[in-house]
Amino acid sequence: MANEIPGKGTSGSLLSEQDLYLFREGTHRRLYEKLGAHIVETGEREGVHFGVWAPNAEAVSVIGDFNGWDPDRNPLSVYWKDSGIWEGFVPGARQGQLYKLHLRGRGGLRIPDKLDPFAFYSEISPGTASVVWDLSNDWHDAEWIAARKEKMRLASRMSDYEVHLGSWRPSPRRDFLGYRAIAPLLAGYAREMGFTHVELLPVMEHPFYGSWGYQTLGYFAPTGRYGVPQDFMFLVETLHQAGIGVILDWVPSHFPMDPHGLSQFDGTHLFEHRDPRQGFHPDWKSAIFNYGRNEVRSFLLSSAGFWIDRYHADGLRVDAVASMLYLDYSRKAGEWIPNRHGGKENLEAIEFLKQLNASCYGDFEGTQTVAEESTAWPMVTRPTYLGGLGFGLKWNMGWMHDILAYFSEDPIFRKYRHDRLAFGIWYAFSENFLLPLSHDEVVYGKGSLLAKMPGDSRSKFANLRLLLGVQAAHPGRKLLFMGGEFGQGREWNHDGELEWNLLENPENAGLARWVGDLNRFVAEIPALYEGDFEPAGFQWIDFRDAEKSVITFLRKRPCEIPDPVLVACNFTPVPRYDYRIGVPVPGKWMERLNSDAKEYGGTGRGNLGEVEAAPIPSHGFGYSLSLALPPLAIVFLVPEKAAVLQEENVVEAETGEGEEIEGHGPRKAKALA
Repeated sequence: MANEIPGKGTSGSLLSEQDLYLFREGTHRRLYEKLGAHIVETGEREGVHFGVWAPNAEAVSVIGDFNGWDPDRNPLSVYWKDSGIWEGFVPGARQGQLYKLHLRGRGGLRIPDKLDPFAFYSEISPGTASVVWDLSNDWHDAEWIAARKEKMRLASRMSDYEVHLGSWRPSPRRDFLGYRAIAPLLAGYAREMGFTHVELLPVMEHPFYGSWGYQTLGYFAPTGRYGVPQDFMFLVETLHQAGIGVILDWVPSHFPMDPHGLSQFDGTHLFEHRDPRQGFHPDWKSAIFNYGRNEVRSFLLSSAGFWIDRYHADGLRVDAVASMLYLDYSRKAGEWIPNRHGGKENLEAIEFLKQLNASCYGDFEGTQTVAEESTAWPMVTRPTYLGGLGFGLKWNMGWMHDILAYFSEDPIFRKYRHDRLAFGIWYAFSENFLLPLSHDEVVYGKGSLLAKMPGDSRSKFANLRLLLGVQAAHPGRKLLFMGGEFGQGREWNHDGELEWNLLENPENAGLARWVGDLNRFVAEIPALYEGDFEPAGFQWIDFRDAEKSVITFLRKRPCEIPDPVLVACNFTPVPRYDYRIGVPVPGKWMERLNSDAKEYGGTGRGNLGEVEAAPIPSHGFGYSLSLALPPLAIVFLVPEKAAVLQEENVVEAETGEGEEIEGHGPRKAKALA
């Protein structure tokens, strides 16, 4: 039996009876404090306390650098009867040492040596060992955390920059740029471009780099490809200090079946369903968690909270939610097992997702959960007490597919697809939607965003500026995958890097300038984001002009003073002159942003900065404007009074005297007072 660990439970255990109760109940949310490898002191000795759940093993020991990888040196014991949890103290074990778990299954079954499911750090593939690591850190982002509730609320703006760390900007040596080296570059760039958040493709340890992180094995370990855990903490902290939130992609839907991983962990199907009709994912050739097992739910709940608690993440994007909700997902008849009511809904997964969201929002103020859910499942973003799944946001996959299909059409034929522009509004307020232009759309032969656009180079860039303008104007939060902001030419390749050299070209530089100005413009005008989830925040002027491929609408604040913004889009290369549009407010309307401006690479057509509303009724309003609509362009106009008020609300926010972010000199930024 291990020596006493003062103040750490009974008989050398970090667990208490309450821990065991919560674990078995499926409600323990901080197992990472109890299981795994923890550097502790016992009396006058220092070492590592190990704990692992393996209820069907006959024997468990820990092997590693500290014992010559001898399975007989450090056996673990079950301190709590019938708990299935094996624990033990290894004196002299220390930070940075490699280790694995050596298990013997029932009847002497030989099991491949396993990683620690709760390891905080792991060897880089092809290595398969876990690493003893302490997560102590001196954080310096208290100001961000204190203000996070306001920044992350649904009425706040979100412009999310989706990033794959390994290919965003590799090192000059052509290997990975580490967390610490990336931190000031990414923070400075995201702030300069006006993004509010960075969403990272999964950073959790994954053996196959080509999975982009979606084949997760280390549910408590950031990948060591870019540095140690404290290096990743530094990245998050640096983003926070720059005013940028951090969303982490998290994958509770499936896990790879590598022999050293979670699959058949103790010689049985411990984490996954035994029946392949429930436990094997045919698309990804991976294992599916058994959400009906209480201990598995505790494991996943603890993983979700861990990244918010120990790494100060501001939210989680939950991958492949649809695959969790449906028992027949990607399966033919006879390849799945109905639920107890005979239906196709995965009742256990549904309850887990509700539990996940309740715990994230209940335990961590100011955070958000985001569902990648591609079906018409109802109430994904409605509270659990109303019968919803409880997510804060849902990816609007329908909008993404419709808008990209529309933009891929030659403008000559767009009038026959006009309905795709308007369809998304009819369901826009059924959920709290986020509008993604994500990594999934620029891989596997789909081409880059720029490559999807029809026409010659000039037309492609005009179309892409228009697309990104439509995304910004449409109700919903926004997400853009890296490279789309400057017109990456090639399809994304995780083994390569973004084509940063393209910014030397005027067209690419103009597009990047457009994205930055677009983000800053939206930040100045609450009407463009405060009503993202309320019907009162949007009003059509005209969506029926298919012949000219023009749509016009208003964005408004859902309050007594709506401060309307007029948005007019021309989806053809033909300029439209004297195009009459009804408006609700008399007087001058100021053209605040025009994607066809020469500084963005356009032709320079527009309305010379302002248009006077005439008392000519149109579109149900008593006044109207005669506009010049540039080709393949979007224009934003606001009433003169509203424009003045908006300018008055904009203040100069100093970054600090002489303060620099690497790659960027001292500068001033505009922010809302």
